[in-house]
Amino acid sequence: MAQAYWQSRTTRDATFSLHFRKFPCNRSYYVFVGLEDVLDYLEEFSFSDADIEALKYLGPFDDGFLKYLSGLSFSGEVRSMPEGTLFFENEPVLEVAGPVIECQLVETFLVNQINLQSMMATKAARTVHAAAGRQVLDFAARRTHGTDAAVKLARAAHITGFSGTSNVQAAAMYGIPPVGTMAHSFVATFARELDAFTAYAASFPDSSIFLVDTYDTEEGVKNAIKCALEMRELGHSLRGIRLDSGNLLKLSQMSRRMLDDAGLPFVQIFASGGLDEFAIESLVASGAPIDGFGVGTKVGTSEDAPYTDFVYKMVKYARRPIMKLSDDKQSIPGPKQVFREFDQNRTFRGDIIGCEPDADPGDQTELLLRVVMERGKRLQPKTELEQVRAHFKNQFARLPTELKSLSAQKAYPVILSDKLNKLTHHTRDALMATEEPKEASASP
Repeated sequence: MAQAYWQSRTTRDATFSLHFRKFPCNRSYYVFVGLEDVLDYLEEFSFSDADIEALKYLGPFDDGFLKYLSGLSFSGEVRSMPEGTLFFENEPVLEVAGPVIECQLVETFLVNQINLQSMMATKAARTVHAAAGRQVLDFAARRTHGTDAAVKLARAAHITGFSGTSNVQAAAMYGIPPVGTMAHSFVATFARELDAFTAYAASFPDSSIFLVDTYDTEEGVKNAIKCALEMRELGHSLRGIRLDSGNLLKLSQMSRRMLDDAGLPFVQIFASGGLDEFAIESLVASGAPIDGFGVGTKVGTSEDAPYTDFVYKMVKYARRPIMKLSDDKQSIPGPKQVFREFDQNRTFRGDIIGCEPDADPGDQTELLLRVVMERGKRLQPKTELEQVRAHFKNQFARLPTELKSLSAQKAYPVILSDKLNKLTHHTRDALMATEEPKEASASP
């Protein structure tokens, strides 16, 4: 496609808009994550000599076009929502403007990164909300779709409020608190479960979390108590125990009683094993005395909503607004801005998708799309991860309560501005007039 643009000299500037068409069931909001990777990619975008040689081998590419690619870099502009921002259906989260070939070539990477990271961040945000203030830990590295996805998940989960990750690579890259416990294999290696706990405590005297369900949970808790009392005599303390199977409500209640009766009320109880936001919400509602949840498979794959409907559509070419007219997939033409209205308590009230530029709707309004890249270069240094985390926390606090529900049925109000409505109707009418087949003249 890029070669066809080049050969036909269709190389003027275009604007592309990245947005989410329709949310899946049980999603009333999404969290925008992935911008930093997109900006890194765009700043470094180029074709190496090896890339050019590969293209020569793979397809019938014109030598002149390959020479053009060999000197290509991204020279465009990016306007984007800040990472950690909540967004809703049909809202552009990011717009790219520049030479049409450049904008088209970067499409796959942009959609892939924003799709994956926003999907996982949203699942993680729902999980944190369900935990109602209890710790949530990322245990997903073995079950995500690839090791790169595991690192992306750890970052996205930290943004949305996770307390730590078992992914050491992600912890080192992003400064996320590393967490972890022993595996069943560690316990099974020793002749006795108590010996395994003692050995582990020797290595981690003040941060041990014992896995107590390898053989029998009640006996496991008893052994954890024995070891914890020995640790206390040495001036150390057991951080917690982990339940990974069985009836987590009943087992956590039993474990809490046993620990408290032994004078160990400070020992925390962690639960894991196929958990997601729905299971966690049920445990919390049942009063399970669980202090933290380790989540893996279902969160790492966004099990109930494992894909998104992100699309990257051209909305302007040269000075001409562009839109798609396909049934059920009509796009909105022109560069856009999202205006977020809020009430006197700063709670989100509704969004207006307008033209860029458009009339500012008023004082109690925020403009969400900001210029973050010009001429292929960032305008600001990378945003610190803790700033993104704080921004998300502020955003979520301002989301209407009814939209935080795991099964929210009410849609957040999003409308088009009058100016954008007029542009949409005008563009549609012009396209239909141009594309409408003409009746053949009658023969004399």
